[in-house]
Amino acid sequence: MMPIRTEGSPFIIGVAIAATLITLLSILYPGVLLQLLVVASWILFILIINFFRDPERITPVDLNMIISPADGKVIDIRTVREDNFIKSDVSRISIFMSVFDVHVNRAPLEGTIAYVDYKKGDFRAAYSEEASLANEQMSIGFRKKSENGASGDGSKVMIKLIAGYVARRIIFFKNMEEMVQQGERISMIKFGSRVEVYLPPEWEVLIKKGERVKAGETIMASMGTGDR
Repeated sequence: MMPIRTEGSPFIIGVAIAATLITLLSILYPGVLLQLLVVASWILFILIINFFRDPERITPVDLNMIISPADGKVIDIRTVREDNFIKSDVSRISIFMSVFDVHVNRAPLEGTIAYVDYKKGDFRAAYSEEASLANEQMSIGFRKKSENGASGDGSKVMIKLIAGYVARRIIFFKNMEEMVQQGERISMIKFGSRVEVYLPPEWEVLIKKGERVKAGETIMASMGTGDR
């Protein structure tokens, strides 16, 4: 049986109760409208369960690789300036997560959480470029574990969790200075969203716009020379 996140319990229980009541009403008062509502309510119930699913993933652990933090479609790859944590020009990879994707986010590398910044904002469509600046969001910065095993003294990498038009809550499971393993569950955005990955020049991007990626499994970048 597919594991389901406990964060989804209020939604799942609420919709299940509503669907059951509508079903009972349709039995007591037969009619086309109620029958349609019965079908719609149980479809919604299935969709919500599907949204909060949390499958296990096999992560190809490698200190010199960046693993996707999110399921979804790569909608943009570009060079931008990141001045809050990495403080340099970076490659920004944008991943759109539809309501049909798994919404549990995972650590892109092994290291220490060195930066967390939450900003309130609008709830524009997560697919749009404006969402990167205007929407409610949380930035999470990591210091990569070094080759000699020391914690948190390597390359900086950042991800940004962006709430979309339907998504209204970002849930972060970790804390500042906490050590995370590559592929470990770190967060969740409820009901459709966007995740951006910010990589400094030493990382070579290996994926292309339009590709689909899986959190904890898809290799997105490797430690390169910086010549791109």
